[in-house]
Amino acid sequence: MFPERLRALRRGQKITLKELASELNAHLAPGEHANTASQIGNWERGIRTPSYIEARKLAEYFDVSLDYLTGRSERDDYDLGKLFFSGKNLTFNHQKLTDEDRYEIFQLIDGYLKGRNNRRDTDKFYGKQEELNLHF
Repeated sequence: MFPERLRALRRGQKITLKELASELNAHLAPGEHANTASQIGNWERGIRTPSYIEARKLAEYFDVSLDYLTGRSERDDYDLGKLFFSGKNLTFNHQKLTDEDRYEIFQLIDGYLKGRNNRRDTDKFYGKQEELNLHF
């Protein structure tokens, strides 16, 4: 499962083996060996298995859990509420969200979800109205 997930994550990001190796090597700890494209290719083909440290670096890079990466869980769900109040830096369209932004966005999502059931009842009414013809 690990090789398939790693390959899918890398291809989903549209990066080469060489680019992934460079990204993983960007923050090497003292005494840590650099990753190579062929090493990662061997992981993707199931020829070799990464160490725990390498698997953790991959999970952090792709922002997934180790359970997801190794196939222990089928989905990698995130609770947005927890994410908004986590210590992680969040961006939207390359703009960093401030603490105030995060709170406001949380409130917007929370309000939307709480009001969703009420809106469904009105959709039945509005869905029966004629469609406005804007083609003159």
